[in-house]
Parts: sequence; structure tokens; C-alpha cells
Amino acid sequence: MFSKDEIVKSVPQKGFFGHPKGLMSLFFTEFWERFSYYGMRAILIYYMYYEVTQGGLGLERSTANSIMAVYGSLVYMSGIIGGWIADRLLGTTKTVFYGGVLIMLGHIVLSFPGGITPLFISMALIIIGTGLLKSNISTIVGDLYSEKDARRDSGFSIFYMGINMGGFLAPLIVGTIGLEYNFHLGFGLAAVGMAFGLIVFLLTKKNNLGLAGSYVPNPMSKEERKKVFARIGIVIVIVLALGFVLVQQGIMTIDVFTMTVSILGIVIPTLYFIVMYRSDRTSADEKSRLLAYIPLFVAAMMFWAIAEQGANILAQYADERVNLMVGSFEISPAWFQSLNPLFIIVLAPIFAWMWIKLGDRQPSTPKKFAFGLFFAGMSFIVMIIPAYMNGTETLVNPFWLVLSFFLVVLGELLLSPVGLSATTKLAPGAFAAQTMSLWFMTNASAQAINAQVVKLYSPENEILYFGVIGVIALVIGLLLYLMTPLIQKYMRGVK
Repeated sequence: MFSKDEIVKSVPQKGFFGHPKGLMSLFFTEFWERFSYYGMRAILIYYMYYEVTQGGLGLERSTANSIMAVYGSLVYMSGIIGGWIADRLLGTTKTVFYGGVLIMLGHIVLSFPGGITPLFISMALIIIGTGLLKSNISTIVGDLYSEKDARRDSGFSIFYMGINMGGFLAPLIVGTIGLEYNFHLGFGLAAVGMAFGLIVFLLTKKNNLGLAGSYVPNPMSKEERKKVFARIGIVIVIVLALGFVLVQQGIMTIDVFTMTVSILGIVIPTLYFIVMYRSDRTSADEKSRLLAYIPLFVAAMMFWAIAEQGANILAQYADERVNLMVGSFEISPAWFQSLNPLFIIVLAPIFAWMWIKLGDRQPSTPKKFAFGLFFAGMSFIVMIIPAYMNGTETLVNPFWLVLSFFLVVLGELLLSPVGLSATTKLAPGAFAAQTMSLWFMTNASAQAINAQVVKLYSPENEILYFGVIGVIALVIGLLLYLMTPLIQKYMRGVK
């Protein structure tokens, strides 16, 4: 095990806009990983529900939307496994590389024509691969800097920009090729994107990353490995055997599987809270802060339940309900997936400047969450207006969808960075890493619940659908705002 000083000294500290050279390696690796993921995601919903004659699988729209939600949920849940593998077995650098390989293989599987089975194989590979890569590459970024390095926050901001640049370009390029030419060509391009990321990582990590991510923080002894691997092997065999039998008997259908994930989305975070609260290692103050964290967790779940529908319900809306002709030019429905990262790239610096400018006058954490929910709720409420004015059988101006994405990004910038910060402050000392996993569970749980909710959408009932979900978000936001004094009291000195 290396000391923090040894790790930092091993990394060339200049070479990428005044930052460590390793940031360049991680920036472009993550850029290409996000390019591959968001490119695939931009066309996947269409691939699932387009008719076979159009190159798709011909699934029912409600089923396709539900699968997309479960997919997103499992991607976030798998981060827990990725963190454990890096901490106990491989270290972050190796875990990130193997994750990238699995992601690339997942896209390759989809790049060849096939039915529903290759789709699920691809999803499994990408779920595991993203779990290995996504949570751990950020940890390597932290390894590049000493804890007192003033460039640290700026470095994470640059890294975050790489994520959003990849997310912005992917739907424009992969989306166009996938919808205009061939779905499998689009998935193949996503595989090429991940391959570029792996090449960058392999060619530059030796000179740029030094010791960063090369160590195993909490390695297992040989005896521990034998026990753990034996248990994992037994569990995998049981799960595969049980799954095979249930599928063969017709019990484990897509609907049953999505319902199982939906239940897990509620059970897992509930168990997290119970275990941490009841632990002897959690002090009285920490227990109080955990109670304060619960309403923030629920609010974040509600927010992501709306925000993540951009990839399924709003994607379907763009395809079926929006007038895609702008003058004599036809836009692709996949291009709307670029709006979220585009707005984040433009607005994130403005929000960062605003919080610095406001200083101690800025709203408290619960109020920021409340305002974030307000914007998320309004992003669905505005979707009622065109249907109310012109009915659900006419094509609507694309402006309404642009406005919806804009409003939800305002909410994301109020809630997401603040949520990460609040999690580090409110987490019990003995459960710091697990509480961070719990924060990412807000998104996983939201999408798990969405797997059932999205089945209720159809163009005919969109006023009711958008209206009910939007109003629920506004009500929860209002309750959170009114509860702010109580929540702050339970936060025990944490602002």
C-alpha cells in the first residue's frame, strides 16, 4: 500500500491545462465511455419498439419503456459491486479497464442482427461493465491530487465536462446513423467509441497515471479470497439455475423480472438505512443526521424518476408527438437526448459562480432540493400545455420538449451536486463509502419504480400522466420546503 504523497509524486503534475497529465487520460477515457453509453441509449428505445420491418424488435412500447427503466436502474446498482471489486480485489485502474472491455463487448453484441436474447446479453455486459468503470474512474481522478491541492475541484469540473461532452455528441452522431441508416451500425459505432477510450487508457496510463489506482485499498487474504469466491460461485450457480428453471416454466417473464427489480429498488435502500441507524458504530448525532437524510433521499428519488424519463417516455414523445420538420429540414428524435448534457455544459459554470457570489446567503440544502423538485415537476407540467391546447392527435412544436429538458436541468444543477456534498457531510463515519453508494441508489431506485410507472403512459392519456407526476413532484417539493427548519435541526450543525 502506497502513501498519498507517494501516489501524487508518481503522477506528472503538469501537462493538461495546468492539471496533472493523468487527468487527460481519464478525461478522454470517460468521454469515449459516455459517448458509447449515451449513443447506445439514444437509439435503444427505438430499436426495441420499432417494427421488425423497420429494423427493430417490435416490442410493445410499454414493455420497451419498462425495460429501459430497469436497465438504467441496474446500471446504477452495479456500481456497488464495482466499488467492492476495486477495494478488495483489483484496484481501480484494472477494474476500470475490465469494465471498459465488458462495455465494448456489450455494444459489439448489439451491432449484429439478432432477437431479444442478444439484447439481454448486451445489457448484462454493459450493466456489469459500467458498474466496474463508472464509480472507479472518479476515484482515480481523486488520486491525482493531494488533499490540499487547490486544483482538485477544478479538476473534477474538467472531468465532469468530459462526461457531458461525450453525452452531447453521442446522440447527434450515433443517433443519426442508427435511425437514418441502421440500428446495428449505430451500436457498432458505440463499440468503436468505447474501443477508442480503452486505447487512450492503455497507451497513456503508464506515463500519466503513475501509481494512481494501481493499489488495492483493502486487499483480502488468501483465506478470505477462497471463502468469498466459493460463496460468490455458489450464489451465481443458484441464481443461474433458478433463473433457467423459472424461464423454462414461463414463471420468470419480463414483467415479473421488472417487478422484482422494482421491489429491490425499495428494499435495498430501506435495509441500508436500518443497518446504519441501528449500528453501534453510529453515534447519536450521526443517527440524527441519518434521519435528516431520509427526506432528502426521497426527494432525490422523485427528481430522478422524472429526469430519467428523458430516455424512454420523452424519447417516445419526440418520435411520435413532435413535429420534427424545422422549415425544410428534418431533425432526428434522438437529437433531443443531447439537450441535457448541452444545458449542463452551458449552465454549470453559471451555477458555480452563483453559489460563490451568494456565499452564506445561498439557500440551505433542503431548500435547494425543494427548488430542484419544483423545476422537475414543472418540466412535466409544461408537457400538458400542447395537448390541452391542440389535443393529443396533432404534432407539437419541438420547443415544448426543449423547454421540458431545460427545466429539469435547472433542477438537476440545484439537486445533484448539492446531494453529493450533503451525503459526504451527513454520512456516519463508519459508513462513509456505503452512504455514497446510497446516494447513487436514489437514481437506481427511481428507475426501478419507473419500470412500473412508465407502463401507464400513452399519447392518449399524456395529460393525466404528465400532470399527476408533475403535481406529485411539486407537492413533495413544497413539503420539503416547509420541513426545512425541522430537517436542519436534525442535521446537527451540518449546513
